[in-house]
Amino acid sequence: MKLNWAERWVVNNPIRVFQQYIEIKWLLQMMPLKTGAIILEVGCGRGAGARLIHKAFKPSQLHILDLDIKMIQGAKTYLSGSTKDIMTMYVGDSIDLPFKSDALDALFGFGFLHHVPNWRCALSEIARVLKSGGVYYMEELYPSLYQNVITKRILLHPEHDRFTSKDLRTELDAAGLRLINSFELKKMGILGVAVKSDRIR
Repeated sequence: MKLNWAERWVVNNPIRVFQQYIEIKWLLQMMPLKTGAIILEVGCGRGAGARLIHKAFKPSQLHILDLDIKMIQGAKTYLSGSTKDIMTMYVGDSIDLPFKSDALDALFGFGFLHHVPNWRCALSEIARVLKSGGVYYMEELYPSLYQNVITKRILLHPEHDRFTSKDLRTELDAAGLRLINSFELKKMGILGVAVKSDRIR
């Protein structure tokens, strides 16, 4: 599901960039990657997260994908220099990622999964494209934060089959993604690191 005007403002303001900086620093501490990894960011927005990922993780290839062509157009303007040189941009859907199986060392998702109506399918796709031992770095929100009496009038999200902490953990495990580190506020959201195991449904 594409973002509405309010959510575009939320994800494209300086406070959000600083938040991502702190989150990426934590994710790097929890699970470093070898230099030269192949990375995908899903739900990249204008590319602020991609710039931070490039600086922190030093990939050889950085792919970014968003459902909204306006976001990709914004990323083409926002990103430059060495970040853009190693980057490929896609307009695409998280339930049908344009990659072969076992192609990626890591996948980043900053709050995209709760926007996906068929989020279980998206988790299966994440597991499919990651190599064995590949890492899913995630930040996700829970319904009590984005579907309360105030935010549901401002923000646009799917309304049915939304995941709680328990649901997300269960489906990560079912997809073969083992959550090894997390920082969670159970009524709000989670920052987590999951690793692909050999057991895939």
